[in-house]
Amino acid sequence: MRKRGSYKKNEVSGDWMHERIDMSRFVNYLMTNGKKSVAEKVFYDALDEVKNITKGNSVEIFEKAIMNASPLLEVVSKRVGGANYQVPREVRPERKFFLASHWIIDTAKKKKGAPMAKRLAEELIAASKNEGAAIKKKQDMHRMAEANRAFASYVR
Repeated sequence: MRKRGSYKKNEVSGDWMHERIDMSRFVNYLMTNGKKSVAEKVFYDALDEVKNITKGNSVEIFEKAIMNASPLLEVVSKRVGGANYQVPREVRPERKFFLASHWIIDTAKKKKGAPMAKRLAEELIAASKNEGAAIKKKQDMHRMAEANRAFASYVR
């Protein structure tokens, strides 16, 4: 078992178009089977689609979508005296981005009948308007944390 604090976090460079680390991380989450060029094409096509649909800045819509889908609280399982409790706790900023990105990508992948870029664009637009399945997932997580607020004293 490793010692606490000995983990070195990987540094991610910015994407080639906007020089933004968050977009580069989003592309990495979108990537399957190591096909980064395919993931980049899907992502940038989705941003173009967002720009065409909304007639606004696609980067701002991406930021707003991630911000709206980011959860504030999550529940973690904690074993106390033979019973498992769902204990609510705040979400770290890196994990907020991770969860929001994965929820948006997963909901886009579950839709059928359109190219992935179009589905991703629709999900980004919906999340920027506080709608869609990713936002519902965030609200469900907050509802679960609120329901288990009584166990907040068990947090480490």
